[in-house]
Amino acid sequence: MSKESIVAKRYAKALFEVARERGKIADVERELQAIADALSANPDYVKLLEHPNISAASKTEMLKQAFGASVSEEVFNTLQLLVQRGRESILLDLVSQYSLVANDALGEALAKVYTPLPLTAEESDKISTAFGQVTGKKIRIESFVEPALLGGLQVRIGDRLYDGSLSGKLERIEKALVQA
Repeated sequence: MSKESIVAKRYAKALFEVARERGKIADVERELQAIADALSANPDYVKLLEHPNISAASKTEMLKQAFGASVSEEVFNTLQLLVQRGRESILLDLVSQYSLVANDALGEALAKVYTPLPLTAEESDKISTAFGQVTGKKIRIESFVEPALLGGLQVRIGDRLYDGSLSGKLERIEKALVQA
């Protein structure tokens, strides 16, 4: 884990504790994700936030204009603290770390499911139930269409990959044949 990830995790834990005390865990996660989406869509804005010649007060004002009305006091105070301490570069890391901390504390996990065709609601529920039994957590599904899989599915939960795809099986057969 990089130094920035470790620092981001500390901020994420602190923000999570505040959110839990105020009953806003899910709201804070949504707000952070919206900020991450906005920043990912505007890399020039991120460069401005990270520019060393722009004062912390100017950066705080930029954040207030961009996100002040759409985020809670807890999230905005965290953004402000990051700017004051010169930690703007960990903002995107903070979002992912907050999700991990919140999911872990709530006994939930996010499963990214890759399939060659879109999933139906019923298929999504079955996958959620099956992997909930495997992990012992409540599984939230985020699905992606990946035609290169040919058939089957891949499920990524945290840093684990469950590969039941046809392309994955073909790769494993190829490796076995090459090794033999």
